[in-house]
Parts: sequence; C-alpha cells; structure tokens
Amino acid sequence: MNKELIINAGPTGVEIAFLEDKKLVELHNETTDASFAVGDLYLGKVKKLIPGLNAAFVDVGFEKDAFLHYTDLSPYVRSILKFTQIAMNDKEPNGFDFSKFQSEAEIVKTGKINEVLNGKPHVLVQILKEPIAAKGPRLSCELSLPGRFVVLTPFNEIVAVSKKIHSSEERKRLHKIVEAIRPKNFGVIVRTAAEGKSTAELHQDLLALEETWKTIKTNLKGAVAPVRILSEENKTTSILRDLLSADFNKVVVNDKNLFGVTQSYIQRIAPDKTDIVSFYQNGLPIFDQFGVTKQVKSSFGKTVNLPSGAYLIIEHTEALHVIDVNSGYKSVSNNQEDNALETNLEAAEEIARQLRLRDIGGIIVIDFIDMKLPDNKRKVQEAMEGFMKTDRAKHSVLPISKFGLLQVTRQRMRPEVNINTSEACPACNGTGKISSTLLLEDEMEKRLAYLVTHGHKNLTLVVHPIVYSYLTKGLFSSIIKKWKRKFKTNLKVLSNTNYHLIEFRFMNEHEEEIKF
Repeated sequence: MNKELIINAGPTGVEIAFLEDKKLVELHNETTDASFAVGDLYLGKVKKLIPGLNAAFVDVGFEKDAFLHYTDLSPYVRSILKFTQIAMNDKEPNGFDFSKFQSEAEIVKTGKINEVLNGKPHVLVQILKEPIAAKGPRLSCELSLPGRFVVLTPFNEIVAVSKKIHSSEERKRLHKIVEAIRPKNFGVIVRTAAEGKSTAELHQDLLALEETWKTIKTNLKGAVAPVRILSEENKTTSILRDLLSADFNKVVVNDKNLFGVTQSYIQRIAPDKTDIVSFYQNGLPIFDQFGVTKQVKSSFGKTVNLPSGAYLIIEHTEALHVIDVNSGYKSVSNNQEDNALETNLEAAEEIARQLRLRDIGGIIVIDFIDMKLPDNKRKVQEAMEGFMKTDRAKHSVLPISKFGLLQVTRQRMRPEVNINTSEACPACNGTGKISSTLLLEDEMEKRLAYLVTHGHKNLTLVVHPIVYSYLTKGLFSSIIKKWKRKFKTNLKVLSNTNYHLIEFRFMNEHEEEIKF
C-alpha cells in the first residue's frame, strides 16, 4: 500500500492529510494555539470529589474542570501522588534518583475515589480525551510515554509485547531484550514497529524516553498547579512516529521550518528513509496539487456518494451515529440479493474509511441493504472487519442482526472532524425562504413608479428567466403591458440566467444600472 503524508502549514495552524493509495483516510488539524492535546501531561489540582460518579473534577487550567474517573486512576496512583509531591519539593540540583523511588501499594479495582484522593491533592495527570463541546478534558493517571518502538510506563515492572506481533519466537526475543535493558521502576510495552529491530535500536528508544521522564521531573520542581508539565510532540512527528513503515513513501511539506523538523525527526528514527521528505514550493496550494481539497469536499457532509451510484447517509445523534446504505441506481445483475451484496461490500469499504476520516467514535449503527442469505451477511461482516484492520483506534464489529443492522463500537482518537461542505443559498441567504412573487411584483412596481416620477422614460428591467416568463405571460394582458399603460413609459424587460430568482435591476437608456 502506498502511503503519503501531505502537510499544509498556514498562519493559523497545520493541516495534515494522510493518503493511502492516493485516497484520503485521515485529516488532522493542529492550530497554533492548540492546548490540552491527547498525551499532554499536566499538574492538576483536585477540585471536587463526586462519590456518586466515583470520579473527581480536576483543575488543569481549562475553562471547565477536567474529569477523572476511578477506573482511569491507575493501580499505581498512590505512587504517582507520592512522586508528584517529591518532585515538586525536590531540592537536589540534579533531581532525585528515580531508580531509588519506593513504590506504594496498588489500589483495588473496586475502591472509592474519596479513599484515594482525599484531601484534594496535586496530581500528575495525562490528557486521555481532548475537550469537546461543553465538556472539559478527560484525564488518566495511567501515565505512558510513547516512543517509536516502545512505550514507557512508570511505576510498574511489567513488560508486554504487542499482540499484533504474531510470531511467538519474535515475541519471546523482544521480551527477553527489553527485560534486560528496562530501567528500574519502569514498565515497557513493546510496539508492533519493534518487530525485527535490534537491541541497540530498542535501547536507543528507551534512553530517549528516559530523558523525557527526567524532563518531567525537572518541570515539576517548584511547579504551581494548574500547569502543563510536558507537551505531546506536534501532530506531524507523532503521526510519523505511529505510522512510519516501509510502504510510507512520501512526506510533502510546504513550510521550510516544518520541513527541517520533519526531516530531522525521520533522520533520527529511520535514517534510511530521509529522502521521502520533500519541500513543496509550487504556486498552486499544496492540498489542491495533491487532490486533497477535492476529496475533502466530496467526503464530508450528510450524503457521501460512491463511484457506482450508491450512496451513504451519515447522521449524528446524541447517543450514536447512524449510517444508512442506499443502492441509488447501481445494478450489477437482475438478482436483488446479488445487487444488495455488491452494494453493501462497496459501502463497507467507504464506511471504514469514513470512520477514520471523521474519527467517529462511540456506537455506530449501520443499516445495510437487506439480504436474505446468512452467507452474504457473514461476507459483509467479514469485509467490514477486514477494511477496519488498518484503523489504529480500538474497535469492535458485531454480526448483522435479523433487522439488517450492523453495530460497530470505535474509540475516538481526537475530536470528530466536521467540515461544512454546503454553502448558503445566494437567493435566501440560508434561511430557506424567499419573498413571494406577489411581494416581488409589488416591489418592482414601487421602484418603477419612483423612477417614472423622477424623470426616467426609457427603462429596461433585467430579471431571472423564470420571473421574466411570469412578467410577460399573456399576449394582451401581461404585467409588463399593464405597467406600460399605467405609467405611460417605454419599459423593456430582459432575462439573465446569472441573476438569482428574486434579483432584479433597472437600467437607463444608456444601459447603466440605476442605484436606489
């Protein structure tokens, strides 16, 4: 699969388009004043404990307090609280030695929030979900520092290997290597990208993450809550960190500084792929040059058209998303069941892409075209699972129900992307209403009367073709003839297809518009 990253830097932020085989599958937007991004670490102050929800509201500097549920506290939250206090009050010039840190006892899964956060302490937290609409950020105390090949998890001693590495021998090899190089008081999760990597590469990644942890300790010293302790890398480098692979063959950037940052990052994590980064300086906007703009306009909105003529209707409610599949004029055979199967398979591929592109999370209910054969239902379900394999978000696909509905649950990675692909109607300015023809006729007559009383004799009225037909209908009793007789003036009417339905203009004998 051919993967490309197109980066459009502007004065207000950076837009990042991720393409697979020239097809847009992810769209990221990073504003210059972006804050509270997923992965950021904050020193927060517990403001309120809600025993009924078994949760706490924490002040991290956002206008609304962030939400921290007991299940997101981490078993090692007592160690985190202890570490936070030590780091804030640390007097040693080089910081205290974390390898000598004595961890506290783990908390139980069925405990109460007020037993752990009693006294409303300061706590080191990580943004789990960005603020959306009226909600503040969602927090977690399950601290993790992601690298290229491994993820560092402080306060535990666990080594885990990604389940996506299927070879048992490779899993054992990686586990053995990481166990040998793992620093004390840290757990390590080995990522899928580590498959086949050497001890030196894994160790280098671990050392870089250890330096990040030292930065956190330094930033905590003397810190006053609420304050950001560590910011996640910018989206360009975090996307590269998560996605860079052998079939990732092009990164195009239109900003010199960002080009340098991206190139140096790839030089650090994958020296053999530095030449995939290129600087774009053509006159045409970068998204137009690579066909991103057109795909954005055609992919967002309530209706999504498929190449065959079938289409999707995507609706959002408070509780879930609903996607309706319609066959349109698509027909592959005279057999209704075959038509339904082919349309559903095509729709499944586009739906999987739409979920990634818009980052639709939560419950998604898909109303496929009804199929009678169980084998066909299973084919559509398996196809949906296959198309979603490339999705980095956690997801689950259930079998098609007897009502023809397929349910999908998907973890939201970032705020859902909604791009308005419609424009306000120039005739009604988006209100959905225009003046009635009677009122329009009355307005034109009033203006005509005004012009005649002010000495205009030879006038031309220019209107939309439909209004032209309305004004000139009837050989002897048209509205125009009535106005000519009433005002005793030489009035000519012309049609112009460029005019809006209710737009009209009066011209004088020199064909100049008369302004009112």
